[in-house]
Amino acid sequence: MSLRQKTTDLKKRMQGALQGGGEKAVEKQKATGKMTARERILAILDEGTFHEYDLFVEHAGKDFDMDKKYLPGDGVVTGTGNINGYPICIFAQDFTVAGGSLGYMHAKKITKIMDHAMKLKVPLIGINDSGGARIQEGVNSLAGYGEIFYRNTLASGVIPQISVILGPCAGGAVYSPALTDFVFVVDKISKMFITGPEVIKTVLGEDISMEDLGGARVHAEITGNAHFFSESESDCFEQIKKLVTFIPWNNSKKAEPFPSKHPKNKIFKIDDIFPTDSKKPYDVRKVIMAICDDSEFFEVQELFAANIVIGFARMDGQTVGFVANQPMVLAGVLDVDSSDKAARFIRFCDAFNIPLVTLVDLPGYLPGVDQEHAGVIRHGAKVLYAYSEATVPKITVILRKAYGGGYIAMCSNHLRADFVFAWPTAEIAVMGPEGAANIIFRSEILGSTNPEETRKKKIEEYKEKFANPYVAAAYGYVDAVVEPSKTREYIIHSLEIAAHKIEESPKKKHGIPPF
Repeated sequence: MSLRQKTTDLKKRMQGALQGGGEKAVEKQKATGKMTARERILAILDEGTFHEYDLFVEHAGKDFDMDKKYLPGDGVVTGTGNINGYPICIFAQDFTVAGGSLGYMHAKKITKIMDHAMKLKVPLIGINDSGGARIQEGVNSLAGYGEIFYRNTLASGVIPQISVILGPCAGGAVYSPALTDFVFVVDKISKMFITGPEVIKTVLGEDISMEDLGGARVHAEITGNAHFFSESESDCFEQIKKLVTFIPWNNSKKAEPFPSKHPKNKIFKIDDIFPTDSKKPYDVRKVIMAICDDSEFFEVQELFAANIVIGFARMDGQTVGFVANQPMVLAGVLDVDSSDKAARFIRFCDAFNIPLVTLVDLPGYLPGVDQEHAGVIRHGAKVLYAYSEATVPKITVILRKAYGGGYIAMCSNHLRADFVFAWPTAEIAVMGPEGAANIIFRSEILGSTNPEETRKKKIEEYKEKFANPYVAAAYGYVDAVVEPSKTREYIIHSLEIAAHKIEESPKKKHGIPPF
């Protein structure tokens, strides 16, 4: 056979493999509003950069007539490409081929590209659209999942791992996304659950739809399993492209710098955003946009535990991670969910050399029987652990309330923040003036001829003496009391000073966080 004939044969074989599950299966996929596996990859990567590998891999199943079936690529597409000119490894499960089910060779293709990502030190993107383990291959499919989970764990903190849920993701399949850094979901398309509606009905007798059990909104708003929510696949891919501009390619690098831009101060003015009434709420995201480059803030987990805000922005062209209490929701308190949300983000930033900027305005931890029984002690301790462990530059700005354990937890001087600044509006104390006055001056208030009037006077007395930034500043716990309009200037200078900090932790295998 001549070279030309062999090339023709190659093209014929490629054409057959590239058809996936066939025309009918592809039409069915698109009828549900979903792209095909290769279309998804091409939509994410820079044009003309995708190189596919293992196109001719075949499944290893022999039982239940599997030896008579041809599954192109064994239901998964793998390869490499670029995003914004930088290399990346990627895989996408192909639902048109055996429902994207995971068999032995399917898993081998995924683990191979994962190994490439680790070896080349580039990010890994996984697009999940699968019916789960391939039952016909039995324990081999379970072994495949185990190999994937193991590699997810090894890669954690070394390379960024991004999961995109674009179809069903059930049973053991959900644990790989859960082990990755960021999970993207799309409304009405993404589904994640350990046991499906049918199993729940059989075991518990409860009727629930797939959407209500594990749809995109459920995981974006209630469980917190998803970090980014979008209305369409194309919007989702734009989110991914934006995210990778903020993060480094591996843990030995820093995120690529961008040209510095001034905030859009005509739109976002701190004096207009921040209320004069200390009890009035405001949107802390507007404060972030008033101080960061081009007022561009890329929020993470926007719909989950909204009493804390996390996300990426740039200061003088450099990526920073913002963690901020949100006074508009539950007065910005820390609770079980917001503690988990913040701690995980802090650890990601620390692992990938992203400085942390913390904006503080909270009355403390959320009280209540539900929170106590849900383990707020353990969950709240995660924030303390994450900040204490972090060795990246840590800058804290106390805007208003910083009471009790909340003051300590939000990257205080005592958890080794590099710089702590406070606005003149800051109130740093063991507890709020009302509660403190009731305890400290209890006998005077009760013994007064006008208890209510005495209480008001004592509250003001406490405010004047303790509910301000100057007592903490007197002890050196606050490095500077700054004008709000100079916040950006102080943060940028602090980041420059702390850029090359060296902070060594005690020698140990690893710590034991309050998981």
